[in-house]
Amino acid sequence: MPKKASGLGHSTAYVQMQKNYCFGCGKNNPNGMRLKFDYDETLGGFVGHFRLGKRFTGPPGHVHGGIIATILDEGMGKVNKLRQVIALTKQMKVEFLKPVPLNQPLRVESREVRVRGRRHINMAEILNSKGEVLARSRATFIAIDPHKMFAKFVDR
Repeated sequence: MPKKASGLGHSTAYVQMQKNYCFGCGKNNPNGMRLKFDYDETLGGFVGHFRLGKRFTGPPGHVHGGIIATILDEGMGKVNKLRQVIALTKQMKVEFLKPVPLNQPLRVESREVRVRGRRHINMAEILNSKGEVLARSRATFIAIDPHKMFAKFVDR
């Protein structure tokens, strides 16, 4: 992974020390999705493999649109680790290209588009086992200081 660029962001150690109740990736959330991502050097971004069961149903046999957006947002959020920043989603556009099936192997790929100051633009796609893009997104994230924003929520 690239090293922290001078003057960019904050150490992510502050957040890593806390219990993770994130709905998308939190290992401490018993009701969460527990998505896992790995850095893919060839892609220059992150990849997560997953399969969704019936509790994520939207249309019959397919995934709910809000869950699709959650997965895309989670994937894009991981990209901010490349710059060692904690960044929150400001704006996100999702394109639902094809219905996302339940109980099928799927993957999400995410990568950086550009960075300007605190503004990070990232993109992600959900693909099926044939490599067809089922949904894609692009989002703007704003880097924040986690000490200032989350201090009152820290587990003690």
